[in-house]
Amino acid sequence: MPFKRLRSSSNKDKLCSPPQSQVFPEKMSTAMSQTLTIGHLARAAGVGVETIRYYQQRGLLPVPEAEGSYRRYPVQLGDRIRFVKRAQELGFSLDEVAELLQLEDGTNRRAIRRIANERLAQIQIKLNDLMRMKATLAHLVHDCEHSGKRQPCPIIAALASHPS
Repeated sequence: MPFKRLRSSSNKDKLCSPPQSQVFPEKMSTAMSQTLTIGHLARAAGVGVETIRYYQQRGLLPVPEAEGSYRRYPVQLGDRIRFVKRAQELGFSLDEVAELLQLEDGTNRRAIRRIANERLAQIQIKLNDLMRMKATLAHLVHDCEHSGKRQPCPIIAALASHPS
């Protein structure tokens, strides 16, 4: 980096390096141009900085060594973050995502299918519960519409009653 000789008010010569903003981009290292700060990585992946830190705490993302006062993250880490987010959108827990990340090379398809089938079974249980709730609520709404004004509202009565 070039240095300039500056005169201070006391007329002594001082050596100063130019501010980082004045260093020309072509002098930046190739490695630096293929890495991002945590803020830039978060924006590129469509998440918040807190999400990246949380994923790091959970062991889903590596924590790079600090270079000066910043940590530099590989650009490709954005793909891993998007993988985690897509898996969460499909209902996978972060523990399941961690398992999937260990299998991300795709060679152990039996293990991948096992995790996905377990998730499918959980979804089916939730769907069954939702269908039961839908039927119960539809029945209560029907009863409410067709009950007399002197009778208690079936919806309120059902919510207030204690399960036996």
